[in-house]
Amino acid sequence: MASTPAATSRGIPAWPKDALRVSFGIIWLIDAILKWLPGFRSGYMGMIMGEAQGQPGWLHWWFSFWVNLQHSEVAFFAYMVASVETLIAVALIAGFARKITYISAATFSLLIWATAEGFGGPYTSGSADIGTGVIYAVVFAGLLALSAYAGPARYSADFYLEPKISWWWRLAEVRRPVHDQSATAAPAVTSKAAAIPATVPEPRTAEPPAGAPAIGAFPQTAGPAGPAGPAGPAASDGQVLTGPRSA
Repeated sequence: MASTPAATSRGIPAWPKDALRVSFGIIWLIDAILKWLPGFRSGYMGMIMGEAQGQPGWLHWWFSFWVNLQHSEVAFFAYMVASVETLIAVALIAGFARKITYISAATFSLLIWATAEGFGGPYTSGSADIGTGVIYAVVFAGLLALSAYAGPARYSADFYLEPKISWWWRLAEVRRPVHDQSATAAPAVTSKAAAIPATVPEPRTAEPPAGAPAIGAFPQTAGPAGPAGPAGPAASDGQVLTGPRSA
């Protein structure tokens, strides 16, 4: 019998969404590798300060906050960005804690877009795009929505962890998988059925054949004695002869 590709609970093949997740994870892995190079650490602070130039006046406080926060520990924050991107890439490729990964990665992408990319601006006559961070956030939101619609991912670490850890679906799935809901409902039905005692049929006696006299239907007791008969004629010697008595 020919093997068929794994499908989700809604009948959708599992591999397209898993292939999209893994491909996006490879892109993040390449980006994370570039973050570990010395050039990123040396130009990290200058990149953020450069994005603050030309921004509207009502955004100066935002960029001043991030510049002052990271200025004294540039290497620490540069390594932290590289580490976070590496963790996101590995989690995407492996399919580990997908729901938490998608939400965290979308938040991180928006933070990068709002700081290192300067919200994609400043939006002047020479602006060409709105930045990549916000696009990454939209992709992660799409993966989260696809996960909610298609259900568990066959080609992921979560698929093997969910049966072993009862609460893992809260980290991996948008809603509880259908097979887990049916598994939890089954013991309740079983326990209710076990509480009802089984009905034991009463033993039945063999019935006599048709036309046969009933045995033991009435009690076998003696009837009352009949009345005494009349006295017989007197004998010659003056004795009274007794005749037979009726029963």
